[in-house]
Amino acid sequence: MARYAIGDIQGCYDELRELLRTLRFSSDRDELWFVGDLVNRGPKSLEVLRFVRDLAGNAITVLGNHDLHLLAVALGHGGRKLKRGDTLDAVLEARDRDRLLEWLVAQPLAHFDAERGDLLVHAGLVPQWRAADAMRLAREVERALAEDAAAVFAGMYGNRPDTWDESLEGNDRLRFVINALTRLRFCTPAGRMDLSEKASPDSVARPLAPWFSYGSARARGARVICGHWSALGYSDRNGVVAIDTGCVWGGALTALPLDDQDPRPLQVPCSAYQGIGAD
Repeated sequence: MARYAIGDIQGCYDELRELLRTLRFSSDRDELWFVGDLVNRGPKSLEVLRFVRDLAGNAITVLGNHDLHLLAVALGHGGRKLKRGDTLDAVLEARDRDRLLEWLVAQPLAHFDAERGDLLVHAGLVPQWRAADAMRLAREVERALAEDAAAVFAGMYGNRPDTWDESLEGNDRLRFVINALTRLRFCTPAGRMDLSEKASPDSVARPLAPWFSYGSARARGARVICGHWSALGYSDRNGVVAIDTGCVWGGALTALPLDDQDPRPLQVPCSAYQGIGAD
């Protein structure tokens, strides 16, 4: 069995299938780890959702911010609407929409392979969290989604609180965890997140820095595999491997062999479906 992590697909179904042909992926033997953002901005979100769902036990996917946006529009409360540039109509109008959304909302926010020491998240961890903390807090959100997804989505939007405190409760606690795991790029050493910054790592001034600047795989208790940051591109630093290489913006779709001693990314070039600059 081979394990591959796949970067943000965002509806780029044709490129995903081409990448899997390049890997010689076998659906009855190999395992794919998806970093989230299966949907949106690309042209074939519906096909991606159906394909990944049908992989069943051969795929692990975590939720990204675009996946949560789809769910909030479809299942949420408070009148969430599609945004300019969204390409989710085919999902929302599909005959199997309800089955797909039930599957998607049941996906985790983090996955940890303790035996191999790999943690899969969409965006990142604040410096105060180890892998065990990320998993514990992700499970809190997942339980809340299972109990009342509409209530979670109603309270999900916003950038505050921006600093972790174990005493946080209710929507503030859930919102912070969701923001860290699905939106984080920059923070301070004290863990204050700045979610408005979306550019390259050298574009901000101290005390802000990329979240992976703080700590190491040993300190976090895991190698972290993530996506979310197309302006960063492929990066392997401090025990964090980031694999969002901007497929939907005309970059590439990346696969990372997780079990290689010296893993090298494999990529297929992509068509540009959206202009640079959107989240």
